[in-house]
Amino acid sequence: MLYRENGQFKSSYHADQQILPIRQDRMAMAMLLLIAFVVVPLTAPEYWFRAILTPFLILSLAALGLNILVGYCGQISLGTGAFMAVGAYAAYNFQVRIEGMPLIASLLLGGLCSTAVGVIFGVPSLRIKGLYLAVATLAAQFFVDWAALRLKWVTNGSDSGSVSVAGLQVLGVPIESPVAKYLFCLSFVLVFALLAKNLVRSNIGREWMAMRDMDVAAAVIGIRPIYAKLSAFAVSAFIVGVAGALWGFIHLGAWEPAAFNIDRSFQLLFMVIIGGLGSIMGGFLGAAFIVLLPLLLERAPHWLGIPLSTAVSSHLTSMVFGALIVFFLIVEPHGLARLWATAKEKLRLWPFPH
Repeated sequence: MLYRENGQFKSSYHADQQILPIRQDRMAMAMLLLIAFVVVPLTAPEYWFRAILTPFLILSLAALGLNILVGYCGQISLGTGAFMAVGAYAAYNFQVRIEGMPLIASLLLGGLCSTAVGVIFGVPSLRIKGLYLAVATLAAQFFVDWAALRLKWVTNGSDSGSVSVAGLQVLGVPIESPVAKYLFCLSFVLVFALLAKNLVRSNIGREWMAMRDMDVAAAVIGIRPIYAKLSAFAVSAFIVGVAGALWGFIHLGAWEPAAFNIDRSFQLLFMVIIGGLGSIMGGFLGAAFIVLLPLLLERAPHWLGIPLSTAVSSHLTSMVFGALIVFFLIVEPHGLARLWATAKEKLRLWPFPH
């Protein structure tokens, strides 16, 4: 009976509408942030920051942006990798062409450029939907790959399409060590998650969900489809573009168009589906599933003392990973976020059966 609302009275609309209305949830979130900002930087090994924590945070941010479009507005997109690439290359151009450009400004401007491209490729959503819209957004993937390889000014004259950044700093503080990169990404993810959570609870978020559930009925009651759909594409592309800039600047340091290929788009879509459509937490849970599970599957044979070659282990990991995704989607199609919500509901009733 530790997780109860009894005695937690709310005497104002502000208290009733806060993001975490239950005291235990606020305490758990404060503890989680304390661990993330203080305990993890002091105790985690360098490998965790490079291979697990920083990629998890950036992919969570990208999945968060995609979930706004797919989960909240119901618009299928297969061009997420392209929007990440636009954000990365645009931020790179701002950084190298404008002397003294602050790092944060470059990342945000890269997100704005991704917003413009996202709105352009979101225009077909006003006429088509479903698989047809997915194919239309898929065109963005091939167009951006072509532009990065053929247009020299995109890569500042690089023939191969590969670029690199170095000497990153914020207000004179270098962002070079794994811990500094982790804290920088964590701060970005925290701010954007808070903004996204408030946005989906606002009038705009309710318009997105109305378009997702039944666009004809939403238009009848006065919601403008052109505004709702294009705003969802814009917000989603902005967040995904910032995530792409972080992926290139912070995680990779040097990248080429292959870093944002169609596999990245499908990976992010899997994160959203597995984590839970229409859930802010779903992006984080899906990213954790996609990032951590392959690492566990690769090391499981070694822990169990089963001798396997590298090739067999790699193929076995892919097979088991795919089978687990299919099994999970059959057992819980609403994602990990729904499992978490069900567990919280049962915990609020425990130890009573109803």
